[in-house]
Amino acid sequence: MELLTNPIRTYAWGSRSAIAGVQGRPVPSAEPEAELWMGGHPSAPSRLTRDGVERGLDALVAADPQRELGPAAQGARVPFLLKLLAAETPLSLQAHPSESQARAGFAAEQAAGPPIGDPRRNYVDPHHKPELICAVGEFSALCGFRSPSRSVEVLAPVVAEIPALRALVDALRASPDGSGLRAFVAGLFGLPDAGQVADSFADACRKARTSAEYELAVSLADQYPGDVGIVLALLLNRLELAPGEAIFLPAGVLHAYLHGLGVEVMAASDNVLRGGLTPKHVDVQELLRVVRFEEMPAAPFPAAEPGPGVRVWAPPVPEFALTRVVLDEAGGAASLGSEGPRILFCLDGTVTVDDGTEPVELRGGEAGYVPAGRRSVTVTGSGTVFQATTGA
Repeated sequence: MELLTNPIRTYAWGSRSAIAGVQGRPVPSAEPEAELWMGGHPSAPSRLTRDGVERGLDALVAADPQRELGPAAQGARVPFLLKLLAAETPLSLQAHPSESQARAGFAAEQAAGPPIGDPRRNYVDPHHKPELICAVGEFSALCGFRSPSRSVEVLAPVVAEIPALRALVDALRASPDGSGLRAFVAGLFGLPDAGQVADSFADACRKARTSAEYELAVSLADQYPGDVGIVLALLLNRLELAPGEAIFLPAGVLHAYLHGLGVEVMAASDNVLRGGLTPKHVDVQELLRVVRFEEMPAAPFPAAEPGPGVRVWAPPVPEFALTRVVLDEAGGAASLGSEGPRILFCLDGTVTVDDGTEPVELRGGEAGYVPAGRRSVTVTGSGTVFQATTGA
């Protein structure tokens, strides 16, 4: 295994303590630290030293993809991206495209001419972005549409004096299904005085304050005044994950992480369709095309538990699977299998990783890379380690 040097993304919603604390650095950090990236994404690749030469993991894989990714490699890039994500404040409401939507959207925007860095772009690569996040501590998120009927129950008492929203809620009551949800969202973004309506809604929720939903709306409005995303948020399931629980977000699921620290793995893409709670570009028509307007159960994604202290999440995508090992529960040792490339990340404690070459020690906040073909990796020690690798 080879040690990785991993970049930290300093987005405004990040924490000044969480990632620094995991890595044993002084707290508070100089800037809000949102994500520790581990992988070969070209915008912020991990780096390693091989044969005395430091290089990016993206360049290493591109130079010999079969050696690094295995003979079944599709393309010349690490297909997954592993992150330690620290949300101090809510991320934007967002959804990600399917593979076919991403290919078509990227091709269309490339042909239209805006450069990759243009903030109006929806598609910066031709790949989909399913993702899974495992909570490290308590983790709060909005995830998928809940029952439209339940949303009507929540919204109706606070929109009585807001005619534009009252009309949308009445229409959803008459059509409590996917078409009704789509019409509600389209109507919400189409309001000519949307910012004023959002502020009026927040004021009504401040006066009511009789439920967790209204408290959420008030909190979001304090951070994003005049943003209709505070209304849209109340149509979604709210999930409170305990440590070791995870959620999987396939294409088209509208979601937002609200607060907490988690280990996230995703297909290596950066395509995002935003739906509010952000000052960034919101392409309403593309959002309406990509989002799945259907009720979604509010439950963690199930994990297999092949042994004590070991949990494996294997969603139905080829790019990734995630394993968590709590070595103190696993008897101090565990064997992890995979045919593909993998990245191992130590969350806490001290662990030794042996992939059949030279064993490497990882401490909290450190990660290492193992190329394809080393079927069994043994981890020993005391602490928690995550493995990201390719899916079935």
